[in-house]
Amino acid sequence: MIRKATIADVGRMAEIIVYNNRKYYYPIFKDIEYSFQEFNVLSVAEQYRMDENFLKNTYLFQDTVVKGFICVIDQEVKKLYVDSFFQNEGIGQQLLLFAINNMKASHLWVLEKNKGAIRFYERYGFHLDGERAFEEGTTEVLLHMVRL
Repeated sequence: MIRKATIADVGRMAEIIVYNNRKYYYPIFKDIEYSFQEFNVLSVAEQYRMDENFLKNTYLFQDTVVKGFICVIDQEVKKLYVDSFFQNEGIGQQLLLFAINNMKASHLWVLEKNKGAIRFYERYGFHLDGERAFEEGTTEVLLHMVRL
């Protein structure tokens, strides 16, 4: 079931994003202090608690427990995370299709090195539009994807 996020969900969302960050982004950025000290469940949960716009625009997939979430602000997919224990069960697909159909999600930024994410978004009609930027404070390239 997909439902709107509440403040009571921020701890679980923080768990999901922190674990995914360590598993998928640490190998790219190799910033041990950030990934294993600064970016932790408590700091992320507090950030989400304080960000009304984030909560207002975030929906969860819950089946017994929260398994994933998506945040779309101004038609941009800001975050899409599925707990790695529940990946490849169609949860990301359901969240993305929900966002496309109900939140008018039409564009996003993705790390150039995150080939799996690029392929995933392409399956749902997103295409690289040639726009590029650097991830803040790094030399890692972000690619812009749009859905026409």
